[in-house]
Amino acid sequence: MADTLTVTPLGPTIGAVIGGVDLRDPPTDAAIARLREALLDHKVLFFEDQDLTPVQHRDFAARFGELHTHPLYPGEDGAPELMVLDNHIANPTDNDQWHTDVTFLERPALGALLYAVLTPPSGGDTLWSSMTAAYRALSAPMRDFLAGLTAVHDFTHGFPPEGLVGANAGRDRYEKARIEHPPVIHPVVRTHPETGEASLFVNSVFTTRIEGLGREESDALLALLFRHIQKPEFCVRWRWRRGAMAFWDNRCTQHYAVSDYMPHRRVMRRATIHGERPFFRKSEVPEPRLAVAS
Repeated sequence: MADTLTVTPLGPTIGAVIGGVDLRDPPTDAAIARLREALLDHKVLFFEDQDLTPVQHRDFAARFGELHTHPLYPGEDGAPELMVLDNHIANPTDNDQWHTDVTFLERPALGALLYAVLTPPSGGDTLWSSMTAAYRALSAPMRDFLAGLTAVHDFTHGFPPEGLVGANAGRDRYEKARIEHPPVIHPVVRTHPETGEASLFVNSVFTTRIEGLGREESDALLALLFRHIQKPEFCVRWRWRRGAMAFWDNRCTQHYAVSDYMPHRRVMRRATIHGERPFFRKSEVPEPRLAVAS
């Protein structure tokens, strides 16, 4: 796989298509190393025309780290680490907001691998935005102001008890998840543990307030940042087909699932990789990693 693997950037900021691979074949260590490097360069990787069982999906994802099991979403039979996103007219999506996955954890996800099981005839695209590019695009005084600030991330903000996901999980499971996931504090600007690059690390689904600011100040600043990260120049949009997979670096991206395909059905399954505790280290910001083909 390492010899045939190709990387074709979709733009200078974010996104690349990986070719020359069949993910049913166990990848070599060399292939995993090349994919890790491509992920750091491009932040989200896309694989097309794959035909993976849940176990194959899980085992490929596990090559990149320990897998996280979501406290609320249903799991896949035979591979419970995979969460199933089965959206249709009776179960609409809850992730049509810009967000970074599971930032309610002390150690939010390193990344995730999302596989298309069933796609609608049109619609259902997903967008990703580079939080590294978004941070760099801020003015120097704003970057300096944000550096060192911290923010609260709250499980119940993203999953309220009256929400569809919480209701589907059932009262007992929801209460257990709520108790096990109290609010956590993360830096507003995060240093990537592998590249050293700084990126924004707040999102509208889980971030509730910035510590040390008044409520109005916090709300206004978060609203500004939530709008800012949506600029098209930071983004890539992926049109799904059955058998496609996306692998994104959750440490420096946000994503948005477009809910425009009802009354059709869309079924995806996701493996989520445990990450590390976010930190910010004030230092010289490294030059951007160049998006190059290989």
